[in-house]
Amino acid sequence: MIKLCAFADEADRLLEGQIKALNENNITYLEVRGINGKSVAAFTAEEAKEYQKILTDNGVAVWSVGSALGKVDINCDFNEYKNTVRHVCEIANIFKTDKIRMFSFYKAYEERNKVIDYLSEMVEIGNEYGVLMCHENEKGIYGDVADRCVDVLDNVKGIKCVYDPANFIQCGEKADKTLSLLHHRAIYFHIKDVIEQTQQIVPAGYGDGKIDKLIADIKDDKVLTLEPHLSSFIGFKDIDNTEMKHKFAFANSREAFDAAVKATKDLLNGAGYIEINGEFIK
Repeated sequence: MIKLCAFADEADRLLEGQIKALNENNITYLEVRGINGKSVAAFTAEEAKEYQKILTDNGVAVWSVGSALGKVDINCDFNEYKNTVRHVCEIANIFKTDKIRMFSFYKAYEERNKVIDYLSEMVEIGNEYGVLMCHENEKGIYGDVADRCVDVLDNVKGIKCVYDPANFIQCGEKADKTLSLLHHRAIYFHIKDVIEQTQQIVPAGYGDGKIDKLIADIKDDKVLTLEPHLSSFIGFKDIDNTEMKHKFAFANSREAFDAAVKATKDLLNGAGYIEINGEFIK
């Protein structure tokens, strides 16, 4: 069985619009990254409690906290940074999720041992709160390519893997290699696609991420989080300083979000899945 989740801040900056986009696309999970133009790490406990109640009242559950933890220079004041890690863990507890998406530091290619030590401490903090730290591959961090992701997974006890096909391609990796090394280790997947030659971000199945193969290789229950990046959205510059290139144009963020959902559902249907009450079953 496969269920869909989404970064609904790509549909609307306001929580009301995010819930509307999820409900109308029959998606019950949210990977919460930003609400009302504010990043999840900046939420107060009171804000998170208010948002959690509204989400629950509208039939939406938080699957993961889509934080930017680890998207900082490896030479940061890490003792101070751990306060941010703890705060995000507290927010995850309020949202009743046991997963936090995170990264493995900028300017860290030559700082492998420090990366492993810092990530291990972050995982330990997560353990204190009953939260799994889920490492995503991303441009410019230590774990940007598959081999270094494997290094992280092999040497940071308890860390989990989030697989993003487009981010690998943007780092010059081939989908066949990254899928073979990491598909079986991924706790969940981000769904984003890109054309290798032009670096244009496209709906799932229109690029070189081999998302059809990603889906075909799923053998157990999994969640796919849509992170389509098909249009600019509030907060993008806070998480990615590169230019966002697109092949297709959409009238607005909601139209782009709906197109991303349709493309993903088309791939699932093509793989033999049938949608029943928000779940995709073969």
